[in-house]
Amino acid sequence: MKYPYRRHCHRVITINRRQYATKYIAKITSTSPSGRSVSAEVSLPTVPADSRGYPIPRHHLICKVTHILTKSPSDPFSDLSQYLSSLSPTLTTAEASLILKSLNCPSLALKFFQFCPSLSHNFRHDPFTYSRLFLILSKSLRPDRFDTVRSLLQDMEKSGTRGNISTVNILIGFFGNAEYLDTCLRLVKKWELKMNAYTYKCLVQAYLRSHDSGKAFSVYVEMKKKGYKLDVFGYNMLLNALAKDQKVDQAYMVFEDMKRKYCDPDEYTYTIMIRLTGKLGRCDESLKYFDEMISKGCSLNLIAYNTVIEAVANGRMVDKVISLFCKMVENGCRPNEFTYSVILNVLAAEGRLNKLDEVIEVSKKYMSKSIYAYLVRTLSQLGHSSEAHRLFCNMWNFHDKGDKDAYMSMLESLCSAGKTTEALDLLSKIHEKGVNTDTVMYNTVFSTLGRLKQISHLHDLYEKMKQHGPSPDIFTYNILISSFGRAGKVDEAIKIFEELEKSDCKPDIVSYNSLINCLGKNGNLDEAHMRFKEMQEKGLNPDVVTYSTLIECFGKTDKVEMACTLFDEMLAEGCYPNIVTYNILLDCLERSGRTAEAVDLYTKLKQQGLTPDSITYRVLERLQSGSQKKFKVRRQNPITGWIVSPLR
Repeated sequence: MKYPYRRHCHRVITINRRQYATKYIAKITSTSPSGRSVSAEVSLPTVPADSRGYPIPRHHLICKVTHILTKSPSDPFSDLSQYLSSLSPTLTTAEASLILKSLNCPSLALKFFQFCPSLSHNFRHDPFTYSRLFLILSKSLRPDRFDTVRSLLQDMEKSGTRGNISTVNILIGFFGNAEYLDTCLRLVKKWELKMNAYTYKCLVQAYLRSHDSGKAFSVYVEMKKKGYKLDVFGYNMLLNALAKDQKVDQAYMVFEDMKRKYCDPDEYTYTIMIRLTGKLGRCDESLKYFDEMISKGCSLNLIAYNTVIEAVANGRMVDKVISLFCKMVENGCRPNEFTYSVILNVLAAEGRLNKLDEVIEVSKKYMSKSIYAYLVRTLSQLGHSSEAHRLFCNMWNFHDKGDKDAYMSMLESLCSAGKTTEALDLLSKIHEKGVNTDTVMYNTVFSTLGRLKQISHLHDLYEKMKQHGPSPDIFTYNILISSFGRAGKVDEAIKIFEELEKSDCKPDIVSYNSLINCLGKNGNLDEAHMRFKEMQEKGLNPDVVTYSTLIECFGKTDKVEMACTLFDEMLAEGCYPNIVTYNILLDCLERSGRTAEAVDLYTKLKQQGLTPDSITYRVLERLQSGSQKKFKVRRQNPITGWIVSPLR
């Protein structure tokens, strides 16, 4: 091969030269007499191989290709194609696999994988490049990753490429559900592979992720026969699933396997066994495992203590529960809300709430405002308002700053118990502990005062709220309207409604329903109907409560036609009556002697798919008694087809 050679250059020209993927080494064999040309022998490069004859990847090539793919400003594959066109020998599958590994983007990796066969008609992906791409896709969040892997498996089958056991392991971890795990097992047989310890471990964990502890256990038994074993993480995962599914015998078998010959149980293993035996009511076994756990030197963390305390609490062993709690605190393990909830529940169930003071005294260094708040709230929910109030008073004296959640829980507890004097007192003193009262607190007390018809307190508290804040909201106004109406204070209810109209809040459908109910049930039916029309004019659509209230009011004043008209209007407006509405109108029709219309209405009720209740049956009994002039026990009702009994 001859190359022209120039001795002189008058100027230097800088140009962008094309980069070549292969460097050639040449030996000059002769020079022309004029010196203008030379002859050279060029040796074709070879890829170095390792001792087994496998080509060693060219790392400079891998770095260059990765750089082009990730840093090219325009079309990386066009630049890559140009660069690799001069490559000799061509890209190997081992090099392609390492390039895939260096690409952080799954989409880019997939494009490069698809690009590789275009480099040479001899290039063919092998199990390693497929496995590498499967691994990359398994870690991606691409929505089509499952379809992509299924498509790649079809490509492997078409090209006759057989995967290796690593391919199967990756696929098991990737798919992880029963249907595709069976596919993976079929691939093992099709590719004539031998499952190794890691394959079995992947299978066990995949079945456990699919919530199929039965198949996971079967795989475990098979791998045990093959002489393979799980690591402690795998054992704990299997043991936990079996325990949760109440597969007690299998769980015991796995635990004994661990202890006998495979690996030492750790704190998580013992925690699982303590939880299992605790649920089975085997408290002595739970305590045995706990002692064994201590003797093995396992660390006792919050989960371990909570688990054993819960297990013993299931056996109602109050003294042992408190003893374990004391050891927990002595060892510097901070109890959490779950710890206290377990203890509270067992103390309440056994009537030993007097022991709560001991629990609080033992753990006083951990008694934060939030824990006090939790205890107050839990005691209130368990119906022990007196104990909750006593504990709350301790918290009040113990902490300079209060906890809003605790105060809210105490307020709700007092209101639920009807202790309005204490609730009002607490509401007036909350600010002393740096907690600002809010509208929710006031509304809670308003609701109780209204329910108990303590109107004077209700009025006084509302005046205080207007003077000192916080500002009433729509719920406040609705509660007050309903409360005054329930007590027959129509003028007060109207006054509150007018204040609502003038405020930043505007009446909603609940406001109108409360006012209409107040007016109608206190004899002012015309005003109630006028408010009904007013709410429609303001763009508020009456709901089933609005219609039911008015129908009841008209029915009880013997204005049956008006009640029926409202019912028809209700249906026309697309507002579907409920069983309460039907009961109201059925009662109205029966009392006015309109039996045929009542029967027709009952037919509509059944056609709408509603279930009659005790009130419906009471009205039907009256209908039957009125039509037949006598009533026979346990005979089929000719009107309804239902079997009815006399009400006592």
